[in-house]
Amino acid sequence: MNSPALVILAAGRARRYGGTKQLAPIGMHGEAVIDLIGSDAFAAGFDDIVFVVNAETGPSIMDHVAKFWPKGHKISFVIQKEIRGTVDAVLTARSVIDVSKPFGISNADDVYGRESFATLGRHLKDSTNNCLIGFQLDRALVGDLPVSRGTCNVVNGHLTDIHERRNVQATLDGFIADDGVKPRVLHPQSTVSMNLWGFRPQMWELMAEAVAVHDFAAEPEIQLSTFVGSILHRTPLRFDVLPTPSRCIGVTHADDLPLAQLLVREEIAARQRPEFAFS
Repeated sequence: MNSPALVILAAGRARRYGGTKQLAPIGMHGEAVIDLIGSDAFAAGFDDIVFVVNAETGPSIMDHVAKFWPKGHKISFVIQKEIRGTVDAVLTARSVIDVSKPFGISNADDVYGRESFATLGRHLKDSTNNCLIGFQLDRALVGDLPVSRGTCNVVNGHLTDIHERRNVQATLDGFIADDGVKPRVLHPQSTVSMNLWGFRPQMWELMAEAVAVHDFAAEPEIQLSTFVGSILHRTPLRFDVLPTPSRCIGVTHADDLPLAQLLVREEIAARQRPEFAFS
């Protein structure tokens, strides 16, 4: 296959959600979050999809995909045995993917929008650079409960720094990151990462090196934002930041679900996505 591959990170325990949020019924006809992600990925030309799951919730995700997803696509599943962060999760997919091709990465609990996936697919086919789909902060929060976001510094369309900010939420005083790091108040149009990445093949070795030297006793997980931030100034690799006007509809807390469902219906009404995920 000449189409790029997509690694979907579905191994999270979803403790804040309280269930398998990858299967949360977000679509108009009860489609799960991963159904909308898969639909958007197929429309963008991704035809080789790898799910990284955990041993507990993985079987239910596998059963769901087998039951509801259309046939004719290459779909693989790998189990991340230890929850050691998103870099380790991506590396888990290495055994079932063509490592000579560029590949995309996405979360399994964020609906990024068809335009975002289309932009990612085009870049992977046409460019030799890595990339990040950049969302505006005010279009990357659902509800008012705290979440983590990777805030980005962008110069001339290229990523120069990325910092993981925690306890980010919308308040009457603006967008606040209550994590003890300055600035506490974030600009609503700040560019943030929602883990929608495009990587060139050389990133496999760099990720493997990062995991090999990481002190998991001191820090149990290594995240993609931290990893990318660590290599920006020591490698010649370039990360293009591709801005998207799309809203990222994420489900972090159970209380987010009704609003997320409403936002999906608004996308359908605006003809930004089909009414049925797999029509």
